[in-house]
Amino acid sequence: LGFLYFPCIFCPQTQQPPLTCIIMSKGTVVLAYSGGLDTSCILVWLKEEGYDVITYLANIGQVEDFDAAKKKAESLGAKKVFIEDLRAEFVEEFIWPSVQASAIYEDRYLLGTSVARPCIARRQIQIARQEGAQYVSHGATGKGNDQIRFELTCYALYPEVQIIAPWRIPEFYNRFVGRKDLMEYAEKNGIPVPVTPKAPWSMDANLMHISYESGILENPKSHAPAGLYLMTKSPEDAPNSPDVLEIEFKKGVPIKVTHVKEGKSKDTPLDIFSYLNEMGGRHGVGRIDIVENRFIGMKSRGIYETPGGTILYHAHLDIETFTMDREVRRIKQGLGVKFAEMLYNGFWYSPECEFVRHCIDKSQERVEGKVQLSVFKGQVYILGRESPKSLYNEDLVSMDVQGDYDPCDASGFIKINCIAVTLHFVLKRVNENSYIDLVYLIGVLLVQNSCIWALFRQEVKGIREAVSCKQYM
Repeated sequence: LGFLYFPCIFCPQTQQPPLTCIIMSKGTVVLAYSGGLDTSCILVWLKEEGYDVITYLANIGQVEDFDAAKKKAESLGAKKVFIEDLRAEFVEEFIWPSVQASAIYEDRYLLGTSVARPCIARRQIQIARQEGAQYVSHGATGKGNDQIRFELTCYALYPEVQIIAPWRIPEFYNRFVGRKDLMEYAEKNGIPVPVTPKAPWSMDANLMHISYESGILENPKSHAPAGLYLMTKSPEDAPNSPDVLEIEFKKGVPIKVTHVKEGKSKDTPLDIFSYLNEMGGRHGVGRIDIVENRFIGMKSRGIYETPGGTILYHAHLDIETFTMDREVRRIKQGLGVKFAEMLYNGFWYSPECEFVRHCIDKSQERVEGKVQLSVFKGQVYILGRESPKSLYNEDLVSMDVQGDYDPCDASGFIKINCIAVTLHFVLKRVNENSYIDLVYLIGVLLVQNSCIWALFRQEVKGIREAVSCKQYM
């Protein structure tokens, strides 16, 4: 444990401190720090409570003055300041698995906030271990999903760690009821206060997306202001001609993107994703306004911009369908839904999520090839695809080429598949029609499909009893 030394009693003659108070520090805490008002106030409050504070700011693609944030943390008394560039590992280790899984929550949300949290928390825990810190802290609210995502990751990777969540501590949240209380505390403690007006909503940005919620957006009926969006142009203001892109995949992961007209290419994960964000943003791709179900049990409204992620979702879906066996893909679709739920709820580091990720990895072994698409006025249009591992047989499917397929075989296929359907409606007619109509119907069916006769003989006794009951009712 560290020690804090404060002069406490001065001799009136010498003005020297004959007595020094020695206060034992409560320990070291690594604070996930953004440089904003909330986490700056939390930094000072933690110091007031007797902790040595190490601040950690993750660069995951947000627009931020990192040097200014570092200087601010140092001026507020941070023991150490870590600024970590996690963009490349964020794309390769977190976004790419989400693309492989076609991860989408409740049919629309591409999980931009959810996928960033385990990436941020993992590095926070690495720093805590490296610095011998007993505590980690964050500024997530007590009503949201992020507190769960951060803390499940922390406990999975560092089971002994203790977590300080100020917005769940009554002494903190009763003291700071609203932004006004935080502003007053900041002014009193020399914390630089933002001079620009705060937007009437909260915002979270990273390489994957920007999310907007709370404030005036809490009314689900209210329309999002035109000036809200920062990552994408309005589709109405987007260029009047499309950009055509070619995305190359290997094992379900994009390995190259090329602008077809300009010939410009990107082939590293970070460059690929950044370029797709640029192209999608230019054309207004990836905007959604939804009400979603939080893991904690309440519904919330979220507005999201995910330009690059939306392009990749459509491109990957297309090449996957082109190269993957039908039944394998049906199983993989179910795994993708489960993966999205686990990611949203914060279970990235869990045995079940690890298992699902391994299954999805296996499913992606054949997902290889190129997809050409255009982005235009808020939409992604698939134009074509090619793959050395395609399961598409042009001759087999052609209406103009006979090939190895005998159309007569379809008759037997249809008859086999109609057995359950026809039997269901035979039995249904028992309760709806006369005995004569029933006999006529069965006769027609027997003529059409002799396979039904064997099944009908097994059920004939039950049908007769049902008809008999019907006649005497």
